[in-house]
Amino acid sequence: MVPLLSRGCNERLTATKRKVAVITDNMAKLVDNEYTVRPFIPKLLPQLIKIAEVVADPEARGVVNRAITTLRSVGNIPADSDGSDLPPLPKTEPSHAVSAIIGIFGKEKLNPPMPGSEAVDYAAKLAANLVNARNFDQPTWDAALVPYLSFASKDAQKVTTEYLLKAASEVGQDTRVFDDEEEGEDLCNCTFSLAYGAKILLNTATLRLKRGHRYGLCGRNGSGKSTLMNAIVNGQVEGFPSPDVVRTWYVAHDIDGSEAEIGIFDWVKSDPRIGSVRSDQEIKDVLSEVGFVADRQNHSIGSLSGGWKMKLALARAILFRADILLLDEPTNHLDVVNITWIIDYLTSLSQTTSIIVSHDSDFLNRTVTDIIHLNRFKIKRYPGNLEDFVRMVPEAKSYYSLAAADEYKFKLPNPPLLDGVKTKEKSLIKMKHVGFQYPSQPIQQLFDISLQVSLSSRVAILGPNGSGKSTLVKLLIGDLEQNKGGDIWKHPNVVIGYVAQHAFHHIDQHLDKTPLDYLLWRYQTGEDLEELHKANRILSEEEQQKMKEGGVVIVEGAKRLIDELLSRKKLKQSYEYEISFKGMSSSENVSRPSFCDFARVDGR
Repeated sequence: MVPLLSRGCNERLTATKRKVAVITDNMAKLVDNEYTVRPFIPKLLPQLIKIAEVVADPEARGVVNRAITTLRSVGNIPADSDGSDLPPLPKTEPSHAVSAIIGIFGKEKLNPPMPGSEAVDYAAKLAANLVNARNFDQPTWDAALVPYLSFASKDAQKVTTEYLLKAASEVGQDTRVFDDEEEGEDLCNCTFSLAYGAKILLNTATLRLKRGHRYGLCGRNGSGKSTLMNAIVNGQVEGFPSPDVVRTWYVAHDIDGSEAEIGIFDWVKSDPRIGSVRSDQEIKDVLSEVGFVADRQNHSIGSLSGGWKMKLALARAILFRADILLLDEPTNHLDVVNITWIIDYLTSLSQTTSIIVSHDSDFLNRTVTDIIHLNRFKIKRYPGNLEDFVRMVPEAKSYYSLAAADEYKFKLPNPPLLDGVKTKEKSLIKMKHVGFQYPSQPIQQLFDISLQVSLSSRVAILGPNGSGKSTLVKLLIGDLEQNKGGDIWKHPNVVIGYVAQHAFHHIDQHLDKTPLDYLLWRYQTGEDLEELHKANRILSEEEQQKMKEGGVVIVEGAKRLIDELLSRKKLKQSYEYEISFKGMSSSENVSRPSFCDFARVDGR
């Protein structure tokens, strides 16, 4: 019995050590600078090293060694050190923060607080803690300091912002200098500040761009990457060359709903920056180069998938012949073949400069020549690709690796059983022999599609750009109606949540509403009012009149009053309407025939 008990204790101890290592490894991935983790290293790292030396289980030892590597990397600890003799990190004392805050009052010619003010002293302690943690997030500073400094001055917000900028520029900045005087033409060399509302994004930051370089724009979420690109294209960056000196083009998914019916060629030509200087043949040739062959150039842009919309945006950029291309997530919606195509295209440009925002680390590694880092309200250039940059700035790994880690993948909840559905294998959505063709396209998009989905289904729809994946989903949810035969059915109690490629595809109809107003409108009845705008729910005036005339039908010898139209199905020469009856439960509506043809419209 004793050996068995010992083995059981050892197994539990090994499992505990493995869990400690996994927790350490995962927590370290959440830390983006050494100042947060360094206080824990002298106690934590030696213990992990000791565990790695004595644990017998190879799997557990591997987990522990991975945790040690992660901790050393995040904490900037040498490989030959166990962290127990680390020198203390430089700290900002509250007294220094008090002096700095009082100095700002004097500099800005504000009435300084009385010496020994408890409110200022307490605010200074909070500020010192934030500086020592290397936390320079403006909303955090505002929430921590402004309530206390407001006792001393009506300009508490201004004083807080000034000290934040001062501390961020003085404490722990990367002092490495990279040669910006290399050969090549300067397209831009300007110093400017940038804000988004009351939030400061950049303060006296310097941006220098060389012709032919490809810059990856990196920084934490919310650091101002997309805002900077929009400011450049809108002429809001002080000192940036004017458009008649340096031709700048912003490549984005900029096709709105009002342009959906315009043909591809006509849409490109309608842009005065292109149509006035490029011939029809030049436009056609470039469209062909990026994949829009001649018979496709008259298709409507509204029928394009997300990937093809990005290729169309790139085609316009090619025709513009820009000096600077601004690309915001250019690989979104692109398949592998088209990502390779855009990499080859960008790397072939010797006279065009690119500024790229992307969360695709492989794309940046294969494309960029430099990294522009937005950090602590400043801009710093690092030569090389993303891997080179992460080696120089380890904290930047969290910008990319955290989203890709297995531990943080999004998991969908298991759906509950529906009223009237007893098993998870029962079909809730069906398509049978469905075909679809966009009215503006000469060829059919989908042919003879049949499928069924149950609560136990987990389905991925795969295919190259433009193959009809989004079209298939829109048919399932009712945004589109099949027009080349077939049948689509869904259980009346099914609620479908749809997140589109362009997730806010309905928002353009509610631009006067706040996010809260929009949600209150959409779900005011307890149901989703957007459902009423589905293609399979919209009735013409003639159909509505037929519904009123046929509001009472006979089912199994009994009169039934129609309550609501649920959907409609296209037949060869008419429609068939699915309805629910008044005064009946959902299970009763489901268990009885609920299709009627009383409202068929001849000739449809």
